[in-house]
Amino acid sequence: MYETKRLYYEDVYKKEFTARVLECRSRKKGYEVILDETAFYPEGGGQPSDMGTLDGIAVTEVQEKEGELLHYTVAPLEVGKYVAGKIDWERRFDLMQQHSGEHIVSGLIHEAFGYENVGFHMGSDVITVDFSGAFDEKQMAEIEEKANGIIWENAAVEIFYPSEEELKNLEYRSKKELSGWVRIVRFPGADTCACCGTHVTHAGEIGMVKLLSVVKFREGVRMEMLSGKRVLDYLNMVNEQNRQISMKLSAKPDNTAQAVARLQEENFGLKGQVHAMEASFIANEAQKWNGCENPLVFEEGMEASGVQKLTDAILQGCIGRCAVFSKNADGSYKYAMGEKDGDLRQFTKELNTALNGRGGGRSFFVQGSVQATEKEIRAFFKN
Repeated sequence: MYETKRLYYEDVYKKEFTARVLECRSRKKGYEVILDETAFYPEGGGQPSDMGTLDGIAVTEVQEKEGELLHYTVAPLEVGKYVAGKIDWERRFDLMQQHSGEHIVSGLIHEAFGYENVGFHMGSDVITVDFSGAFDEKQMAEIEEKANGIIWENAAVEIFYPSEEELKNLEYRSKKELSGWVRIVRFPGADTCACCGTHVTHAGEIGMVKLLSVVKFREGVRMEMLSGKRVLDYLNMVNEQNRQISMKLSAKPDNTAQAVARLQEENFGLKGQVHAMEASFIANEAQKWNGCENPLVFEEGMEASGVQKLTDAILQGCIGRCAVFSKNADGSYKYAMGEKDGDLRQFTKELNTALNGRGGGRSFFVQGSVQATEKEIRAFFKN
């Protein structure tokens, strides 16, 4: 087994380094490269691995397996050769901000409610954290405010390796029976936790955290959050959406909520007028079919609910079966069909088979759609 010196623990800001290739193994997809030392962080502790290059060759991921640090590359590297390593720093620093922000928030939630962080996923868009108990959006907002206050105090992050005896007496979050080399990360005023990940050296480098949502998940809750530049990107996106809405509603950007509320009121009023007009139309249309036997009705531009209402209204005054069809934008037809005290199941099955349709319902009232022309529909009902 090859031992690799972990430069990321000595200097988390090291972006470039030189190392000797100890091993290069061919794999189904690319190569596994082992170096004598590396600044590439391997996937672990909920944090994705670093990416970058070795002598210009892409490093797609880094994994630790059985104590060896494996750099997965797209091309081979010569064993014994010294290579220049370069970390994708923008990615690394983003992950440092996300991970450090999560520590502060998880620590404050543990302090406030006693809940454990039972699941953590650092995605490319948002961070999801699962907690063992419930809290609401108001409580989440309070945690967010406190977390940002701690970040802006810009205290130095403490990383240390306690002895076995010191570890037993140390209070830290998610304390478990750990042995050997244990790395403790402390954010003063917020969190102390065992962690192998990369973190900022001062809390202020996180910039800011934004807690986006909290929903019930299993026995507790799942929270989504952002840290660092992702918060700025998110706020810029929200601001741009709000600006576009304000332009469409002819409202000031800080007055869009009130403008939307007014629009909703107007929409509610218009819906009431539309429903009244629809009810009047259906009543008048149904009256035309009073006393008719087995009416077949075609109406333009009706929604499915309107087709059903018209069918039901006509049924009150017609004789036998009633069927109403209305054309869809794609040329198909939606339909509703009913018969008082009747059984339309077999007839509906034949209709759907003949007219390439689908639908069903109760024995005396069915609805669905058919892929057929008006001429084909009329021909079926004449048979």
